Amino acid sequence: MKVAVFSTKAYDRQFLEAANPQNQHELVFFEPRLDRDTAILATGFPAVCVFVHDRADAPTLELLASQGTRLIALRCAGFNNVDLKAAAELGITVVRVPAYSPYAVAEHTVGLILSLNRKIHRAHSRVREGNFSIEGLLGFDLNGRTVGIIGTGKIGQIVGQILKGFGCHLLTYDVYRNPAVEKLGAKYVELSELFANSDIITLHCPLTPQTHHLINTEAIQQMKQGIMLINTSRGALIDTTAVIEGLKSGKIKYLGIDVYEQESDLFFEDLSEKIIQDDIFQRLITFPNVLITGHQAFFTEEALRNISETTVANISDFEQGRPCQNEIAAQQKVAAKV
Repeated sequence: MKVAVFSTKAYDRQFLEAANPQNQHELVFFEPRLDRDTAILATGFPAVCVFVHDRADAPTLELLASQGTRLIALRCAGFNNVDLKAAAELGITVVRVPAYSPYAVAEHTVGLILSLNRKIHRAHSRVREGNFSIEGLLGFDLNGRTVGIIGTGKIGQIVGQILKGFGCHLLTYDVYRNPAVEKLGAKYVELSELFANSDIITLHCPLTPQTHHLINTEAIQQMKQGIMLINTSRGALIDTTAVIEGLKSGKIKYLGIDVYEQESDLFFEDLSEKIIQDDIFQRLITFPNVLITGHQAFFTEEALRNISETTVANISDFEQGRPCQNEIAAQQKVAAKV
């Protein structure tokens, strides 16, 4: 099958080609992101493969359909960037990669917690400059602390497993209970209780209309003074402006994020020689207690291999008319846990 692969980096090509033995599919790689302006590149391609920052809104999908596209293959779990209703009306099938390596994201989450707490990133910079003072690097024991996990799908579950090993107490919130999380001794509570009693809060839920700006001014007001807030899920779960106010007031003492609500103009690109125009992001990076990574939590060899193999398998299922377990139903209202 002829597939237009958008938002391609060298690592995408490497792993997709390795997962596509004997050129089973004709993969044509494009560096630009998919949107209504670049969709013309997919003329004559029955399948289009996209990533998290590609925009498959209704106008883009209409153009793709008119050019012969019948399949959108997401190489990620989230699908908030695809207009599912428009796709269904246009007869375009949408498939995704529901799970690639929950361990990758969970381990990165804990890495952010440890780095922020023990200020490892700041200590590294000091030592490189010959500064061996430990003033200002004071941390705290994770043992005995209470961690609130919002979203207890596979990633949230593994985060809980790791932090249980540190001796943390676990409070959890989800619309669906996970028995494996309950076996860890985690206690499911309402969000208000989780906000009020957690020393650390980490987000592991999909972005939906219900979870958009889940962390806002009202939520922050309910949290403990000096809270640590971690987000490795989707940027728009957090109202960044409200979080900045929380940082300024001291309510939020630590912030670790691998995602940002306006990241599509920043992440995955080298902007080191350019002036970043996003004033909110620029304000964020001025705080010494903020640690930001550029949407790399998923970025392990195992994850990229699984993403590529599942993506190629999804395309093969569609081409051969087989039912695909990773097809996203147009009427689906709630994203599956990632």
